[in-house]
Amino acid sequence: MELQTKKSPLQRAKITLSVIMLVIVAACSRVDGEGEHATRTDQDHPIQVTATIGMITDVVEEIGGDEVKVIGLMGPGVDPHLYKASQGDIRKLDQADLVFYNGLHLEGKMTEILEKLENKKPVIAVSKNIDPSLLRSGKDTGGTEYDPHIWFNVKHWVSAAQTIEQALSAYDPQHAGMYQANADAYIKELEELDKEIQDKIAQIPEEGRVLVTAHDAFGYFGDAYHIKVMGLQGISTAAEYGSKDVGALRDFLVEQRIKAVFVESSIPTKSMEAVIAGAKEKGHDVRIGGELYSDSMGDPGSEADTYIKMVRHNVDTIVEALK
Repeated sequence: MELQTKKSPLQRAKITLSVIMLVIVAACSRVDGEGEHATRTDQDHPIQVTATIGMITDVVEEIGGDEVKVIGLMGPGVDPHLYKASQGDIRKLDQADLVFYNGLHLEGKMTEILEKLENKKPVIAVSKNIDPSLLRSGKDTGGTEYDPHIWFNVKHWVSAAQTIEQALSAYDPQHAGMYQANADAYIKELEELDKEIQDKIAQIPEEGRVLVTAHDAFGYFGDAYHIKVMGLQGISTAAEYGSKDVGALRDFLVEQRIKAVFVESSIPTKSMEAVIAGAKEKGHDVRIGGELYSDSMGDPGSEADTYIKMVRHNVDTIVEALK
């Protein structure tokens, strides 16, 4: 006669309770404390980090090294202004030990989710330590208090890297020295990049330093490196452009005899094609000077798959088209 293996309701309840307790113990063994005061206790596994945009993902990997495992929510070609978190994204945020995001309303549709998580774990806006007096106002053009595209001023991105290092060191004090050393080395690369950009932009005649793009993402770049920047849309692509916007930009190109405009990897090209067509109807030929990476990096293995490579690609493309 076969033995009965079917569990009674009481036995099944005990097993379920045991599994739940194991999950709770495993989760608690990774951290001590809650919210921003949580610290790492489990040194046997890498810190689980979730980041929103690719540029932040890249910096966390540079500074965290082997002690972190980073998941980025927004891949190449993704527009963060319009991005909506999926159920899978929410799980990644819930399962993370730390969360890094840009802030300044870049992740507009995710802001409420991120704010709720702050009570459970460290959720850090990498823009939080930038002096507000150095930020561009976006009230008139994008409906937000500040322009969120801080990565286009390399000096602002130095501040973001320092904020990431401080958060990792606070969460994992045992490896603070390593995070500091990695951050110092990375910031040195950023400082060299900043000098490289200045030297390359100097190759463009001053009267030709006009950067026309699909949306106003390059304002910090223009301020830092002395280029006039104009975008068809405001600082957020959530604001629709209309025929009036197309006409105004078209007229500017014709009047100023601008020869090249630029498309963006995360925005459909049709917007700039309409401007080019309008200029041609008025007897002025404008060409596309190249594709720039604005709100996302390039595909893995491409010429723009890290923050530094992305910025260098943009600068080389701009200089080649305008000089």
